[in-house]
Amino acid sequence: MNHKIKIILADDEILFRKGISFLLQREKNIEIIFEVSNGSELLSFLQESTIHPDIIMMDLKMPLLNGVEATKIINSDYPKIKIIALTSYDSKSFIANMITIGAASYLIKNSTPTEMIETINEVSEKGFYYNENVLQVIHDGILSTSTKLKSVFDEDYLTNREKEVLQLICKQLSTNDIAEKLFISNRTVDGHRNNLLLKTESKNVAGLVVYAIQNKIISIDNLSI
Repeated sequence: MNHKIKIILADDEILFRKGISFLLQREKNIEIIFEVSNGSELLSFLQESTIHPDIIMMDLKMPLLNGVEATKIINSDYPKIKIIALTSYDSKSFIANMITIGAASYLIKNSTPTEMIETINEVSEKGFYYNENVLQVIHDGILSTSTKLKSVFDEDYLTNREKEVLQLICKQLSTNDIAEKLFISNRTVDGHRNNLLLKTESKNVAGLVVYAIQNKIISIDNLSI
């Protein structure tokens, strides 16, 4: 349990970035490994460094290469790195866009330090974290048509067990919690998750949640927040 969550902060507002760094460095399970002021610096670090972060806190509006474009590249080239959008933009279109391109969570800059730390821990443990606002955006169907096109399948395309696992993933349960609830091993849970990713053409767990809500496999009312 000594693993620290390695984080990169990407934000061109130096004072804000230093404030976030100060807050996070007080957490025993979090380590800031690098700070950048634009997407180009971020990609250069990832290409040159042997140490990669678990999570990147990503601002959207940055010079040279913005957070949206940087997220697209990182999601494609470094799929194990989780992106938390940390931005002052709270419109539905911005949220929908970031979730569509693979962000694991979306956090507004006026969130509390407690909310930020909770989001980081949830993303680290479960691969994603959607608060009530983000879940509502997904439910309202604002995500791009390219995501919806991948959502058409026959009712028996997913097995009953895969649907059970998917519903529990959407409720933000950990692998261990799902295994205990369904009386199966952690490895079996991982196997079902991998099958779900393949069948739904989702790049990550966040994509599975989008898929499940849009295809009415789970109702937003049944999601734990």
